[in-house]
Amino acid sequence: MGQQLTMTPQLQQAIRLLQLSTLDLQQEIQEALESNPMLERQEDGEDFDNSDPMADNADSKPAAEALDSNFQDTSFQESSASAENLEEGEWNERIPNELPVDTAWEDIYQTSASSLPSNDDDEWDFTTRTSVGESLQSHLLWQLNLAPMSDTDRLIAVTLIDSINQQGYLEDTLEEICAGFDPELDIELDEVEAVLHRIQQFEPAGVGARNLGECLLLQLRQLPASTPWMAEAQRLVTDYIDLLGSRDYSQLMRRMKLKEDDLRQIIELVQSLNPRPGSQIESSEPEYVVPDVIVRKDSERWLVELNQEAIPRLRVNPQYAGFVRRADTSADNTFMRNQLQEARWFIKSLQSRNETLMKVATQIVEHQRGFLDHGDEAMKPLVLHDIAEAVGMHESTISRVTTQKYMHTPRGIYELKYFFSSHVSTAEGGECSSTAIRAIIKKLVGAENQKKPLSDSKIAGLLEAQGIQVARRTVAKYRESLGIAPSSERKRLM
Repeated sequence: MGQQLTMTPQLQQAIRLLQLSTLDLQQEIQEALESNPMLERQEDGEDFDNSDPMADNADSKPAAEALDSNFQDTSFQESSASAENLEEGEWNERIPNELPVDTAWEDIYQTSASSLPSNDDDEWDFTTRTSVGESLQSHLLWQLNLAPMSDTDRLIAVTLIDSINQQGYLEDTLEEICAGFDPELDIELDEVEAVLHRIQQFEPAGVGARNLGECLLLQLRQLPASTPWMAEAQRLVTDYIDLLGSRDYSQLMRRMKLKEDDLRQIIELVQSLNPRPGSQIESSEPEYVVPDVIVRKDSERWLVELNQEAIPRLRVNPQYAGFVRRADTSADNTFMRNQLQEARWFIKSLQSRNETLMKVATQIVEHQRGFLDHGDEAMKPLVLHDIAEAVGMHESTISRVTTQKYMHTPRGIYELKYFFSSHVSTAEGGECSSTAIRAIIKKLVGAENQKKPLSDSKIAGLLEAQGIQVARRTVAKYRESLGIAPSSERKRLM
């Protein structure tokens, strides 16, 4: 004898829907609507009765089950509509010669001219409807096509553009590029370098550089000649770029024979340049986040509600449900019965998903009210076990609910996992969230003296003075996760 847990198809579907993001769930719902004729969208303003299509005998009235997926009301709504029994002659007499349609030809078969602007559309923008993200290579090739150039030089230019990475730098040496051409073309190194100089005049400024110094120098050369400290800045990026990277300002002032204020202005000019010019060309498609939960404050209470626009409301089609007969074992009736059952399972899985999401989001808001009122520094420690215990579910279920689910708050949109963090002990015996510690570190670094930036040991000491016991290595880990450079790289001239 033994015990075994079997995953029924209904349970598998509920778990799969639970871990989907809002955008993936919308796609899943659309696929279900297309494959199951029993499912349909419930349009706004439609009301239904509360009767079951399968509750009566074989000639029972059709009904519909509806789910309001925004979960202001998570109950099923069912309706019924009576079916008329007409003789064949009466039915034919009632059919008009021209049946009305709910769509027009243009709605389904759109011609290419249908998306073009009208004559009085002055605000129409071609790029907003045609742009799909442009790579740096395509941007450079577009400029190359506009430049007058011989066939050989154009071949060299295309090869050079292919060797430019997404940051805008030339990855291969000119010798390697020159050696890759067909010997019969008789292309020499000076020809390749001449074409490279032409590409370096393309946009974005600094593209095609072989190193950081050349990249900054190309950008300086495109600035107006009247720019203050232009000559000194060019000398700095050409001869002393290594000293600038190591922030050895005293050595820079001695070698360039400059005062501190003069060097500071030159460095400000250099820092206004872009060390990664290729990053200006965005090649990836934008990714949108649709919040699943909306949190707002009403008087002194925080209210939690599911996003009403995120998921369409579904119901069982009342007309098709009325065609199902209980005692009929024909193939058509069996198919419709199975589709009706799957539609009910799908609606119930959506209801279960939204109920679980609502419970978890409510508990998170209840636990993290300090964050909503005061920000990251008031974030409390929270782990999956705390929420699982509060809602009576397993931790794996909470993990699925909080993955790729987002909450819209007055402070911004956050993934539900953002509200979970480990804890660090305090001097008073309490606990402090790691998220709160990161916020404090960011605040301390933002207020530090840039001439003497805070080291990790100093930050650990300041945290200990506030009662937070954190090791230096932990501070370094938190600082790196925030993208903050070490103190040696944060040093600035005032």
